[in-house]
Amino acid sequence: MKDFYTVRINFKGGIASPGELKYILNAAQDSQVDEVRFGLRQQMILHLPHPFARIFEQKMLAQKIDFQSDVNEFPNIISSYVAEEVFQKGNWLTEGIYKDILDLFDYDAKLKINLSDNQQSFTPYFSGHLNFIASANPNFWYLYIRLPKTNKVFSFDKLIFSNEIPKLCKFLEEKISGKEEQFAENIEQLFVDLPTFISLNKEAELEPAKFTLPYYEGFNRYGKKSWLGIYRRNEYFNAKFLIKLCELCQETKIGEICLTPFKSLIIKGIDENNRNKWSNILSEFNINVRHAANELNWQVEDDSDEALKLKLSLVEAFDHQDLRTFGLCFGIKTRPRTEVYASIMVQRRRFRLFNLIPLHYVYDISYTEDFNPNGRTKKYFETSILRVNLAEQLRRNVLKYNKMIAENAIKAAGLRDDHKEEELVKPSTKKVHQCKHCFTIYDPEFGDLLNNIPVGVLFAKLPSNYVCSTCEANKKDFKVVEIENVMA
Repeated sequence: MKDFYTVRINFKGGIASPGELKYILNAAQDSQVDEVRFGLRQQMILHLPHPFARIFEQKMLAQKIDFQSDVNEFPNIISSYVAEEVFQKGNWLTEGIYKDILDLFDYDAKLKINLSDNQQSFTPYFSGHLNFIASANPNFWYLYIRLPKTNKVFSFDKLIFSNEIPKLCKFLEEKISGKEEQFAENIEQLFVDLPTFISLNKEAELEPAKFTLPYYEGFNRYGKKSWLGIYRRNEYFNAKFLIKLCELCQETKIGEICLTPFKSLIIKGIDENNRNKWSNILSEFNINVRHAANELNWQVEDDSDEALKLKLSLVEAFDHQDLRTFGLCFGIKTRPRTEVYASIMVQRRRFRLFNLIPLHYVYDISYTEDFNPNGRTKKYFETSILRVNLAEQLRRNVLKYNKMIAENAIKAAGLRDDHKEEELVKPSTKKVHQCKHCFTIYDPEFGDLLNNIPVGVLFAKLPSNYVCSTCEANKKDFKVVEIENVMA
């Protein structure tokens, strides 16, 4: 039995006030907490020893700071505000608009809510339940809904005005609560009796930005100022270091610290004449800020030492292989239904003898269509991989991606002869069955081990009660499609 509480503190939109953060960290230190972590949904996570829980609780109540202990009932509203100015510029979506929307939330949301600029790819689009993505029309947003415990994404037919987002979220949450299954069968019913709100008719679907993960660490210039990104290999941030960081923000009149979905911190607006002060803090606490890019492009489920250990082992293998991973984002899941944003996903599960008796762990590698982590079409590269073979299978999946990029570049440049071009345009194909809701592929070459279907079983031979392993749609909701035969 663990001897601590897992405490989560939400920073709405990933924006932390240095003064409030410093107060929380001092309270944590008084409660014998020396290190904290950050989560994928821009939360702070700390392990609070049982005997000191009352001390911490009293200090939080004194400043009316909400926290969650051993639960995650309120999973935080996340935003791409962290990317504003430093990774994305020139859009109508500004600091003021983000903060206006966040300030209008007058309740604690139980649904996951995402606010995303459509011109950035640093934060996820569809990992929430209510996903608002900026449109080309100033102050209007697309809405994509994914009901809890499903992977179906529904596109709302109107664009929502910025200041209406909190009101609409509150209405939808009250309506969905306890009725997820009812609306899963007919999501159109969710929009009956909608309150009056400002909207526009949607004339075109969203065109997501092409995925490129920016290098989000170290000192970087933008305009006449710099921003500083801080990543920790073991995910733990020393509380004393963070307190000094907050104090320097206050001293240099920086009003916020941004939490990223990659469990790192970004401080914007550093004047050049103060840059030495920031560098000195990094030196005092021996903070390295120039890790290799192939270590930064990972999403690991929250507060999981097992998943982190696996990540570091795979990164070491990539380094040994001198593998190019540019343009990719890797994810690791060791627990079911955890939220991870990735181009290539490594998922651990128990191998079951006779589909009943749990034995050793095995791993499945899946990837999204076009290797874009915001893609909703998942395909399996390999399943039931033993740990000893995992790094090699992951390497092969990366090589598949690099080959795809190279071939597309060659095709675009017109450098192939007619025969080779014909091969590229008309690759060998095969027919498989695809879920019409979430686009998951059922391929007999891979089977469906999440549903205990072994390799080689034809779709027609699947049991009548077979359901999609991703969204649990019925067998009748699969349709025949033709895809490239990667084994050809």
